[in-house]
Amino acid sequence: MYKGKTFIISGPSGVGKSTVLKELFQDRDDLYFSVSATTRPPRPGEINGVHYHFTDVDEFRKMISEDAFLEYAEYVGNFYGTPKKFVDEAMEQGKDVVLDIEVQGALQVVHKRPDVVRIFIAPPSWSELERRLTERGTDTEESRGTDSPEKVQKRLVRAKVELQTANTYDYFVINDTVERAVREINAIMLAEHCKPAERMAILSE
Repeated sequence: MYKGKTFIISGPSGVGKSTVLKELFQDRDDLYFSVSATTRPPRPGEINGVHYHFTDVDEFRKMISEDAFLEYAEYVGNFYGTPKKFVDEAMEQGKDVVLDIEVQGALQVVHKRPDVVRIFIAPPSWSELERRLTERGTDTEESRGTDSPEKVQKRLVRAKVELQTANTYDYFVINDTVERAVREINAIMLAEHCKPAERMAILSE
């Protein structure tokens, strides 16, 4: 049976990952967006299993001890992680799995599963990233709206560090327009499924 692949999408805050991913998932029932587990309490309107898999610290630590995460991290006092279970179930159903995680988390995933495909999304220019962060705020849920100048500066410093890791990724997509970025990601996904090792295995079944 056709088995899905795991694709990691990374990129600095302000690059527009959320917008690109929203468009990527339009009218696609063959993709699964990996929902993270977290120990932070739900916010108004958030649904368990849709926005996050909400759990407590004891259960999260138990899952860590059982090696149940592809990656995990602690952020401002709460744990966040990518459960293996849901990723594996989706892949067995023939769906490609998309993980929206930062570069450190991506390294954890690659260490456990070297066959994942990593795609780095970059801005068309450094000045454009500065403009997006300054004028629009970021595309992360923790920082919707316009950030303070201090926060913007911190994000720009972090973005420089993240961009330096881009050459370790398998693909590099420039988000100058959402349509072009989505088109390139779709092309990457298709190309990954056209490799001989995968298609010849199907013929031998």
